[in-house]
Amino acid sequence: MTTIERIADTRAGTGEGPLWHPEENALYWVDIPAGLLYRYDPETGENTVAYETDDGSPLGGFTIEEDGSLLLFEHGLVCRWKPQSTEAEPIIRVDADTRFNDVIADPEGRVFCGTMPGENDLGDLYRVDPDGSVRIVIEDVDIPNGMGFSSDLETFYFTESEANRIDTFDYDRDTGEISNRQPFVETPTDDGVPDGLTVDEDGFVWSARWNGNRIVRYDSDGTAVAEIELPARKVSSITFGEPAYTDCYVTTALDGGTRASEGDGAGALFRVRFPEIDAAGVAEFRSRIGLE
Repeated sequence: MTTIERIADTRAGTGEGPLWHPEENALYWVDIPAGLLYRYDPETGENTVAYETDDGSPLGGFTIEEDGSLLLFEHGLVCRWKPQSTEAEPIIRVDADTRFNDVIADPEGRVFCGTMPGENDLGDLYRVDPDGSVRIVIEDVDIPNGMGFSSDLETFYFTESEANRIDTFDYDRDTGEISNRQPFVETPTDDGVPDGLTVDEDGFVWSARWNGNRIVRYDSDGTAVAEIELPARKVSSITFGEPAYTDCYVTTALDGGTRASEGDGAGALFRVRFPEIDAAGVAEFRSRIGLE
């Protein structure tokens, strides 16, 4: 039977980007507009602020580096942060007009990172390579969002939220190039917006549904095969954690609203267990930016 547990009642403006850190047996996640990095310890049940940006600027996402440090994607700035430290080391500046929104490391340590649309332009998807070089790989994206890789590492999943689509690309692991964009899932405009994403060990795609109150599991053909509702309208992202990656962690958002309008759990972090689905995740890839 599915169980949904509210484990951190933070009332985050935009809770996002959860990642399980296996060396620490802890979950990190962000509240983007507040510039906060949270750390949840399932052994103690404590959720703490692990890091906050110096000026309160947004923190769009992060990856876990090969050495266990975290790579933080602030507004136009990529920083390396070591757990338990109070400061982050700036390592790359990105010529972007808007904040980052969702990031993911690939199998070779590169990072794909999106930027939000601005007043006059749409967002872009960048790729940061281990040598620190940065390039735009997709231009004019109406909110770049959840990303993932198929089990055979030949397909890259990419969410364009305001287009109500999850697309696939052919992915070249050797070069990091993506090509041949094809539609994977198109959601009705009145049924919530696809947001954060992860791929489980069996190759099923899990997508959070902003303004849709739920997470959805899709098979390799893009057919919805399971849905789990949460007590929050804006369900923003999803990952798997714990040593066996059998627990699912889900972030949500208040986004300037109230719980009267956005749901009793809006802005909270949830842990979801669904033994009847028999699904488990896999460890996310590690970035290697500037470590080579």
